[in-house]
Amino acid sequence: MSKIKTAWFCSSCGAKAAKWIGCCPSCGEWNTYQEEVIQRSDRYDLPSKQKQSAAVPVAIQQIENAGNARIVTGSLELDRVLGGGLVAGSLILVGGEPGIGKSTLMLQIALHCKGLRVLYISGEESAEQIKMRADRIGIINENCYILNETSLENVLTHLDSFSPQIVVVDSIQTLNTSVIDSSAGSISQIRECASILQQWCKTANVPLFLIGHITKDGSIAGPKLLEHTVDAVLYFEGDRNYGYRILRSMKNRFGSTNELGIFEMQHNGLREVHNPSEILISHRDEPISGVAITAVMEGMRPLLIEIQALVGTAAYGTPQRSATGFDVRRMNMLLAVLEKRCGFRINTKDVFLNVAGGLRVDDPVADLAVVCAILSSSVDIPLGQKECFAGEIGLSGEIRPVNRIETRIAEAEKLGFDRIFVAKHGIKNLATRFNIEIIPVVKVEEVAKKLFK
Repeated sequence: MSKIKTAWFCSSCGAKAAKWIGCCPSCGEWNTYQEEVIQRSDRYDLPSKQKQSAAVPVAIQQIENAGNARIVTGSLELDRVLGGGLVAGSLILVGGEPGIGKSTLMLQIALHCKGLRVLYISGEESAEQIKMRADRIGIINENCYILNETSLENVLTHLDSFSPQIVVVDSIQTLNTSVIDSSAGSISQIRECASILQQWCKTANVPLFLIGHITKDGSIAGPKLLEHTVDAVLYFEGDRNYGYRILRSMKNRFGSTNELGIFEMQHNGLREVHNPSEILISHRDEPISGVAITAVMEGMRPLLIEIQALVGTAAYGTPQRSATGFDVRRMNMLLAVLEKRCGFRINTKDVFLNVAGGLRVDDPVADLAVVCAILSSSVDIPLGQKECFAGEIGLSGEIRPVNRIETRIAEAEKLGFDRIFVAKHGIKNLATRFNIEIIPVVKVEEVAKKLFK
């Protein structure tokens, strides 16, 4: 019997060390190193028929594109996030908090893939529990098969004999291989299982989904190498106080990482939200102060979202600054611009900002709506319910033009808005005529004068 070899791995980033270290030199975390057995027995080899010969250099002009490179899953939101559908032979990692709905999402997608042989491998739930969820979803697919297995060698045997067209593994932390002596879910097991599954899906040219758990700091559990191994990393996130879930792409070798898909959690599964602007905007009988609507872009999709602000007198010596769904540092910059350029005394007032619907806004086009919502709450004068804002604000108080302004204006017009405030220098060459009134502005003080005459 060969000598047992061990090594120390950081549970946060996966860095390897020969001995225990208090502080990880790679990620800076303390007390994260764990000892694991790394001595391998005979390594599992893929079947000989799947082994490839030695690779030879090929001219790029001689490489032929696959005619059916994309596989449509039947879920418009997932296909949008992936860039048009599944790429054959791709390995996709889906992460999210416990109970957010990862298993429901993947089972629903497996049931949506009509006409394709789908193998759903579960190491966390029994077949009866998965059948109960499928009955609740209410989608019938005779080509969806369930396999309860945690041994990677047995899983590969079933994959070779079953020949599925799409594979879902729930989850990668439950798989274990006999070539690693550590327990399932350890860094060594996750790294080895992911590597073998990647080799299989590339050889068999079959797309494979991996469901992964996340740590308390929001990153996917296991070594960082796991995210480098896969072709796409999707995060399924959302606020538990809201029924909406967001599927966001953090890495995609075959498409853009700016796209997102929106779902609504219901009693019978996840409902795809194709027009999220209507659900992200609150409908009120009478206008209230401190509310402004802005048109942001998430990838190629325009969204109209609601910005809420509350400005009040500071009860303590130091005023409070709080923002939910928006960068606090950028809000402080906008407050400084208001005080310097518009003369509003906000340095002694509490300012609270919220993005309705539980979304997080990173698009700088929301600057103008944030400023208008703060001004509206400060003077206690409501803005028009049919007014929209789209513009970035610079430090000198100028309104800067933003990209894809025609798409933003068209979305506001489609939802029935009457006016939209945009940068004057960004609408000089509009190719489309709109029925909505477009109000060009140059400075922040100009916007304040037009809104609060």
